[in-house]
Amino acid sequence: MSNDRNAPLSSEAPSDYERVSAAVRFVTENADDQPSLEDLARHVGLSPFHFQRLFKRWAGVSPKVFLQALTLDRARAMLRDQASVLETAHSVGLSGGGRLHDLFMTQEAMTPGDYARGGAGLEIAYGFHASPFGEALVMQTRHGLVGLAFCDNADARAQTFEDMRRRWPRATYVEDPAATRRSVQSIFGGAGQADEPLDIMLIGTDFELRVWRQLMQVPMGEVTSYGRIAEAIGRPGAARAVGRAVGRNPLSFVVPCHRALGAGGSLTGYHWGLVRKRVLLGWEAARLAR
Repeated sequence: MSNDRNAPLSSEAPSDYERVSAAVRFVTENADDQPSLEDLARHVGLSPFHFQRLFKRWAGVSPKVFLQALTLDRARAMLRDQASVLETAHSVGLSGGGRLHDLFMTQEAMTPGDYARGGAGLEIAYGFHASPFGEALVMQTRHGLVGLAFCDNADARAQTFEDMRRRWPRATYVEDPAATRRSVQSIFGGAGQADEPLDIMLIGTDFELRVWRQLMQVPMGEVTSYGRIAEAIGRPGAARAVGRAVGRNPLSFVVPCHRALGAGGSLTGYHWGLVRKRVLLGWEAARLAR
């Protein structure tokens, strides 16, 4: 850390912007050394307390969270390139695989091993089909349904497919709408009732699976919240992580993530659009009313 870019700021009363930009540059260029709050504060000539407040006011996150995000991005890239967990941990400046595991669990609710596998060894058949809620992308393996997504029109097909493919980037994909048609009939046939039992295969981390299974306990016409889900799976206080897991739900409608609301009953985000979320909730309410 001896080059000019890493030299401390001069004492000529730098502005807040200059301090924050210097800190961002410093932590970005030295992320592999995992600089401490004290290192960053010293670099810009402030006390740790005042630097923490300044950085969070300008960047929106604490220096620690900013560094974690940089570290996680680097770790993702190395794992995608098939580096080992231990090699990745040491390369990004962490003391071992345990530290990397903790970072992934905190930020991603998945282990680095889960992330690295990315669906390797799976063959996924997929097809686009009409549904009551717009065109649906259906994906399945020989073991059962693994993906259900919505797109607004044929022009959005490629984007919708890529969005789902990123969940399991190392799987093999085969377009075969004939193979997925029966699943569509089971999901949407009979005025919304399955015509025959539907086999599903949930692919995710242990945390995600617990969230998705809890969602499946929410009856039609009822709603829950991220906080209540967190409490139900034994992780009170993890509402934000629950929200991320809900957003990663690969089986829209089947695993009813549209029934999860934010604090105070707000609709919050929905991966397939808030309009569609309102339609799904209204459709269920109308069915119950009948």
